[in-house]
Amino acid sequence: MIHEEKGQSIVEFVLVIPILLLLLIGIVDIGRLTFVYASLHFAGQESVRVAGLGGTDEKITNRAYESFFVGDPTELNINPSLLPGERKSGEYITVTLEYPYTPLTPFVSSLFSEPINLTVDSTIRIE
Repeated sequence: MIHEEKGQSIVEFVLVIPILLLLLIGIVDIGRLTFVYASLHFAGQESVRVAGLGGTDEKITNRAYESFFVGDPTELNINPSLLPGERKSGEYITVTLEYPYTPLTPFVSSLFSEPINLTVDSTIRIE
C-alpha cells in the first residue's frame, strides 16, 4: 500500500514556524535588553564622572540624559548617594540609575506584568 504524502511538509512547516518565530523574537529581545543595559551602564559612568568633578544634581541628571541614547531618558530614575552639602573632596559618591524595560516577546511580556527595572550603580572618588 502506497500512501500519498503531498501535504506533509506544509503541515510540518505550520507546526514548526511559530516556535521558530518565537525563538527568533526572543533572541532579538535578549539582544535589545543587553543593548539597553549597556547604554544604561554608560550613562551611569558618565553621570558619576560629573559628580566626581563636583557637579550639581542638575548637571548629573543632564549628563545622564545626554548619555542615555536607547530609550526615553525622562524615564530614568537618577539617585546620587550624597546630598550636595555632603560632597567633599576624598569622599566616594555612587550614582544609581534605574530604567524600566518592557520586553517585546509576547510570552515574556505575559510573565512580567510590569516592566523589568534595570539598575546600574557607579562609584567614584570626589576630586
